[in-house]
Amino acid sequence: MSKLSIIIPVYYSSDTLEDLYADMKAKILDQLEEVEIVMVDDGSGDNSWEIMNRLKSQDDRIVCVKLSRNFGEHAALLAGFNVCTGDCAVTKQADLQEDSTLILEMYESWKKGNKVVLAARKERKENPFKVFLANCYYAIVRKTVNKNMPAGGCDCYLIDRKAIEVLKLLDEKNSSLTLQVMWLGFPTDVIYFVRQDREKGKSRWTLSKKVKLAMDSVLAFSYAPLRIMMGVGVVFNLLALVLLISVVVEKFTKGTPVAGWASLMCVLLCGFGLIMVMLGIIGEYVWRSLDASRKRPPFIIDEIIGSEDGRTEKESK
Repeated sequence: MSKLSIIIPVYYSSDTLEDLYADMKAKILDQLEEVEIVMVDDGSGDNSWEIMNRLKSQDDRIVCVKLSRNFGEHAALLAGFNVCTGDCAVTKQADLQEDSTLILEMYESWKKGNKVVLAARKERKENPFKVFLANCYYAIVRKTVNKNMPAGGCDCYLIDRKAIEVLKLLDEKNSSLTLQVMWLGFPTDVIYFVRQDREKGKSRWTLSKKVKLAMDSVLAFSYAPLRIMMGVGVVFNLLALVLLISVVVEKFTKGTPVAGWASLMCVLLCGFGLIMVMLGIIGEYVWRSLDASRKRPPFIIDEIIGSEDGRTEKESK
């Protein structure tokens, strides 16, 4: 009998947790042979932890995991994968924007032999500006990192136990977990769904977090920024050479004096600006290497309630 683990990262989700559990209970839980729900509190400042424990008292299939502080969704999902005991595990957002029945479709695809099943968005009924930013991000990812990334992107996925064990070995920080899953190379299926707009609660997915995800996704999986820097440098050097030759030729053929202080300063300022940006990109790569060399854990588990044998324990990763 196969066991499915549902990993739910929780961050300021007190408004939606009870509705989320009720939705899953009504639509999918009774249709699964064996299931566990791993809720990971990623340092929420509201009463999400208390609600998780209340739901745990109603359903023994729930495992409550509390991180010592906010480490980010990437780390929260990794913590869930480390705790879960299923033959496969699926990620589930707590914002009620994905239909719970999607899990059943992904589970059936896994039974057919697919070790990775991606839930891709074929349509997003959200704010047009958010959709535009998301489309830009996924276009960059497809161009520079992984051409197989679905056009609408994906946040939810199901992975086999083999994939889970590999992710635990990678233990990467400052990266994209979704791209790590796609990088594994296991047989993959894609299931499409319509992402609904958020009706309850407030999204904590800020613009700064989106920018960081974009940077992490590109810098962790691609050297395209370094290639672009080299290309820009070559182009500027060629332009400078052409300008130098034209100035010298005009000086000796027409006697035109070398002038143009304002234009020269514009070129210098533009060049220095590009140099600073390029140094910043190199610095991002260097910092990520330094952060990885410290070997600090990507997350610290403070407490687990409802482990496989039913005991309550505290541990750290």
